[in-house]
Amino acid sequence: MTGFGKTNGVLGTKKVSVEIRSLNSKSLDLNLKFNGPYKELESEIRKVIAEQLNRGKIDVGVYLESSGVSESGSINTELAKQYYQDIRALNEQMGNQPTDYLSLVLKMPDVVNYQSNEISDEEKEWVLQLVSDTCLALTNFRKQEGEAIKEDLENRIYAIRRDLLEIPKFESERISTVKDRIQKGLKELENSSIDLNRLEQEMIFYIEKMDISEEKIRLANHLDYFIETMSLPFSGKKLGFIAQEIGREINTLGSKSNHTEMQKLVVEMKDNLEKIKEQVLNTL
Repeated sequence: MTGFGKTNGVLGTKKVSVEIRSLNSKSLDLNLKFNGPYKELESEIRKVIAEQLNRGKIDVGVYLESSGVSESGSINTELAKQYYQDIRALNEQMGNQPTDYLSLVLKMPDVVNYQSNEISDEEKEWVLQLVSDTCLALTNFRKQEGEAIKEDLENRIYAIRRDLLEIPKFESERISTVKDRIQKGLKELENSSIDLNRLEQEMIFYIEKMDISEEKIRLANHLDYFIETMSLPFSGKKLGFIAQEIGREINTLGSKSNHTEMQKLVVEMKDNLEKIKEQVLNTL
């Protein structure tokens, strides 16, 4: 969901730049900033953005950068000076190189006051098109990031699958180890009057509790479902739910393993799953 887009446009004497930054969020959270007379277009701008950007914490800036101040506006000189001094001082404190402070100042709120709020239909459509173009630029940025995330998710899902396929190698050894441990414990008991039928029933019950066949099947199905869901649009939330189900099966495998090598595989699966959950937060 993270991304950045910027477009510039010129209409007559007016130059406008639109910047959109996006961070991860469970819903669409819009924050709009204006330094020109376009505040009255806020509802239309919000609509354009909501139609093109599904969700995210989105900061939008619509900045008027005319080649000089037209007759319709004036500069708040005192406020501009204060902004200029503060920005320059902060820049020097941070040890950054000098920059074009004036262009930054002119973007700050209330520096330029516009007496006329009259916006023609042509100008309105032009500004909204700039916003739409910026949304497209942000979407293209997201797509590039998304390809890298998709590859990483696929690799980690396949890594979990490889670990899952390694588990059967240790299952028979695990059962034998448990049986030997129980029998050794029984031999050490002083009281030899043991109901062998009852013992056999208890051992069968205990071994059945250790059976992980269902967990392996469910985990394999969840991994397949995750890969299938990745190809669907706006599936980020769904991928998060599937990752939770994958985690449940891995945790159950870990609690039932009772075998060092199997537990190592479970730890590797958990590590990959945590990274998958982190990446899913970056998806729509």
